[in-house]
Amino acid sequence: MKSLIVYYSLNGNTDFAARRIADATGADLLRLYPQKAYPDSGIKKFLWGGKSAVMAERPALQPYTFDGAAYGRIIFGTPVWASNYAPPIRTFLGDNAAALKDKRFAAFICYAGGGADKTLEKLRADLGAEAFDATAILTDPKDKPTPGNEKKLDAFIAELEKGETPAAQEQKEEEPT
Repeated sequence: MKSLIVYYSLNGNTDFAARRIADATGADLLRLYPQKAYPDSGIKKFLWGGKSAVMAERPALQPYTFDGAAYGRIIFGTPVWASNYAPPIRTFLGDNAAALKDKRFAAFICYAGGGADKTLEKLRADLGAEAFDATAILTDPKDKPTPGNEKKLDAFIAELEKGETPAAQEQKEEEPT
């Protein structure tokens, strides 16, 4: 089953995890960029980002290409903002609701504070999914590399690979490296 990682990363932690997962699984990457960038440091980062998340804003995104028919599973990656997922993910969900129907989902969350479990639950509910194929909660894996984060990433990747069909696993094994 072909997978796509759709993610937003402000400070590079979610990007770090997305690339690690893509390298291990062969998933394609789609990084979302808002038209107007969020502040990435200082108090403005927390005020603007937190307000945007709490108010469930849907910022305009820079153009991207998404062919939902090409993927059986979508893996979402997001930082935690005010116990919620990042607003660019919300925009993607709204813009692609029809293409996301009948897909399988997985999610990984990067955070420095709290609210990761709530973030996963909100994302699952907004996707209308009964459950995720796999989840991972990572404590800023780029900024704070730890053996714990590595174990969580490895377990997430193993869970994703376990959910593949035997034919997809065989195809992956036959691909040149």
